[in-house]
Amino acid sequence: MRATLADLAQRVQASFEHPDDPVDAEAVEEAVRLLDAGEARAAEPTPDGWRVNLWAKQAVVLFFRIRGLETTRSGPFEYHDQLPLKTGFAERGVRVVPPAAVRYGSFVSPGAILMPSYVNIGAWVGPGTLVDTWATVGSCAQVGANVHLSGGVGLGGVLEPIQAAPVIVEDGAFVGSRCVVVEGVRVRREAVLGAGVVLTGNTPIIDVTGAEPVEHRGVVPERAVVVPGTRPRDFPAGSYGLPCGLIIGYRDAETDAKIALNDALRGFGADTGTS
Repeated sequence: MRATLADLAQRVQASFEHPDDPVDAEAVEEAVRLLDAGEARAAEPTPDGWRVNLWAKQAVVLFFRIRGLETTRSGPFEYHDQLPLKTGFAERGVRVVPPAAVRYGSFVSPGAILMPSYVNIGAWVGPGTLVDTWATVGSCAQVGANVHLSGGVGLGGVLEPIQAAPVIVEDGAFVGSRCVVVEGVRVRREAVLGAGVVLTGNTPIIDVTGAEPVEHRGVVPERAVVVPGTRPRDFPAGSYGLPCGLIIGYRDAETDAKIALNDALRGFGADTGTS
């Protein structure tokens, strides 16, 4: 299997690196099929950390080149796009609430719940994860198991530049309402982002729990609790507060109890809404 995957990756890369030649459509379509089935990922965890599979992202970009626009319907809605919507959720054990949209080429694990939301091609959503109302999982974003993406969360997509790492939200994380996470930021296991946190690859994430501040960029530490903050910066026109994330603590029993409410609601079949 691994040798076959390596051969497929080589064929996709060859097509991507020679844009004037005909696209190896067979290889590209097979690569996207594997992404759709969860048999390949745009990025995957390894014992040495996360590995980005560049060839998978290249396949997604090439897939748009070989697909023509077509009109499809879903109930009263009409779409005109290059990609079909994902199907077969009942067989996969995924709950999808109208009008959630999941593009073909993304993978949603059994046990996930999608409120009216959007999951783009190349994304991976883990088991037990809740994608809440109007949340967006961008192209190739990786979301682990038992994650809660609250209402209006935006996880950025990453197809251009092709070398960039995708956004990664690891197992057990809680992302509060209207958070925005882009530019390959990694939210590590069981971290909590309070409502309205905005993180780019260059946004300072400052741990203020000790005697001296400790700054992170691009990574939210495990079990960290982050809220929106600002820090002053001087410009020729004056001093202004620029956005940052403030780590004000780490998850404890009280924090876990608040987040566990969502599991209790699910257990009784209740709607968790857009908290």
